Amino acid sequence: MGRRATLDRGAQPNGHTAEAGAAPGVPELAESAERQTGKPWRGSGGRWLVWTFRIVVWAVLLIIGYRGVTAIVTPDKNSSGSSAPAADPNQGFPVATAEAYALQFGSVYLNFSPADADERAKQLAAFLPTGASDQLGWNGAGSLELQSEQVAGIKVHDSQHAVVTLLARASGQMFELGVPIYAADGGLSVSAEPALLPAPARAATPEPPNKSSDPEAAAALGKQLPAFFEAYASGDPVTLGRFLAPGATVTGLGGSVTYHSIAGIYVPPGGDSRTITVSVLWHVQAGASSDSADVTNTPAGLEMTYQMQVIQQGGSWYVKSIGTSLQPLAQP
Repeated sequence: MGRRATLDRGAQPNGHTAEAGAAPGVPELAESAERQTGKPWRGSGGRWLVWTFRIVVWAVLLIIGYRGVTAIVTPDKNSSGSSAPAADPNQGFPVATAEAYALQFGSVYLNFSPADADERAKQLAAFLPTGASDQLGWNGAGSLELQSEQVAGIKVHDSQHAVVTLLARASGQMFELGVPIYAADGGLSVSAEPALLPAPARAATPEPPNKSSDPEAAAALGKQLPAFFEAYASGDPVTLGRFLAPGATVTGLGGSVTYHSIAGIYVPPGGDSRTITVSVLWHVQAGASSDSADVTNTPAGLEMTYQMQVIQQGGSWYVKSIGTSLQPLAQP
């Protein structure tokens, strides 16, 4: 009986053995059964995937922690600088008021004569700090007469100091004047003697290009533009509108000048739309001359150069826009 039972147990199929081996608490028998039957061992591969994932997660956490500690200990100067808005160099200094103040000062400082010395000293006192020279460097001799002045620029050094540069013309000479301005407690003063500076240098403009004008278009425009410039001089919107392209808006000169002639015209080759250059001779409606020698009453003439946009429609040219030319009339 005992021996037969042994033989019967040994003859059981592998499937039955595997099922028996899969009993709880005996995992090794299940793994052995899978290897015997040729099935892949899923348990080993799953463990490798789990451990690999855990390693990656821990590595990411370590990197994040390291970067966080580093950012706290050593702040990123570049990132903090880029996020902050750039400081205004004029912040805290009253730029507009200082420019107007310098203009008022210049109108007093650049006018002097021995006859008006006392009055000049009184007017200068309103701009100068206590203890400053009453004439601010003038020796009391000679004279100077201001003709015009404008603000050319301002350089702010800090919230209390700046230099306003004036472009001025006095006694026929053009120059710049640097005026040091001090600001504090809502007040202003000229903190030191001004500095005489040279006027802007004259720039050498390039020669106008030698380009060939379209003779046919120039001839056609030469016949049509006189009537346009007559209307442009008078400023009559109804007459002026007859010469304008659809949608164009041009305001005339309101009778301040009268048209005399076209001194030159340049029309580049092209299609129905052209950018042309036109020199016009105006007669200026000036008042009567005080010079008794002027008995001819010849009107003043001024030649001016315009850049115009014109388009051709139905064989006629119409003005789209008119403005100042950046260059003189091109020479043929």
